Amino acid sequence: MTESKSMILGCAGKTLTPDEIRFYADERPWGFILFARNIGEPEQIRDLVASMRDSVGRPQAPVFIDQEGGRVQRLRPPIAPNYPAGAELGALYRNDRDAGLRAAWLLARLHAFDLLRLGITADCLPMLDVPVEGASDVIGSRAYGTDPESVAALGKAAAEGLLSGGVLPVMKHIPGHGRALADTHFELPTVNTPMEELRAHDFAPFKALNHLPIAMTAHVVYSAIDPDHPATTSAKVIEEIVRGEIGFDGLLVSDDTSMKALSGDFPSKAASILAAGCDLVLHCNGVMEEMAGIASRTTVLEGKALDRAELALIYVKERDEAEEAEVRAEFANYFEAAA
Repeated sequence: MTESKSMILGCAGKTLTPDEIRFYADERPWGFILFARNIGEPEQIRDLVASMRDSVGRPQAPVFIDQEGGRVQRLRPPIAPNYPAGAELGALYRNDRDAGLRAAWLLARLHAFDLLRLGITADCLPMLDVPVEGASDVIGSRAYGTDPESVAALGKAAAEGLLSGGVLPVMKHIPGHGRALADTHFELPTVNTPMEELRAHDFAPFKALNHLPIAMTAHVVYSAIDPDHPATTSAKVIEEIVRGEIGFDGLLVSDDTSMKALSGDFPSKAASILAAGCDLVLHCNGVMEEMAGIASRTTVLEGKALDRAELALIYVKERDEAEEAEVRAEFANYFEAAA
């Protein structure tokens, strides 16, 4: 098998440029990610995904997307309906636990139908962050709830819905983004909460779902653990909390390196992320100069990281035989507008 490098990259537009094709062929990212700027017609998306895989010579190269529902949903009508946000599932769950869990599973199963027909094989869902009063609304309505138990239960249902449809779930943002007072797209937040509270509230949903194949880090400083580095670049957070306390031994992916929360140039960001213990560096915006910087310090995927990556790709054993029309009709019982 062709060696891959420890990175997931985006692209600039709806088709790959000759420069992008050459760059991917030379640098061999392990996977790719799509954003709204890459989304046009279904056939165009399928062609783009196929050309990404062709560029690295790996038909199984994973292609990721953020398809949650609510305001974070890259596929929109007419390709996919506007789906409810996590908070709406949480509200249903608080009113009727079984209905909430079923709706969360159905919604994720619908995401799988929508994604897989386009060749997209991984969804950055479930959101396991547990927001607190006064936190930045960067999480906000994306969260299933404000208590760890409901977040874990609904996150588990969502992950199982994706897996039933043949799509890999990516839990985020480990070890918890819910207390961040700032939007990590623009600045680096510091959380000053004591360990006992973090353990009981923030880490708990991730610990409950530590068997899932892939997790994405939080660009958040936890002063009780490592006051000098955000989780993404903290060997202490990754080793002691993510791998130790939470017990996650799956594939660990950084959040987007083009977000402003991480300081330094792109080569140093990539080097710091891998040195801290992340398995993969994520870069999303498709800017060639930045991707080249990431690639310049990204190493070949090998050892334990390669093992985790290969295990993630075979985590989906087999799809169920659910009928899409039936799943949509059942989901409409809970959320008519999204059916």
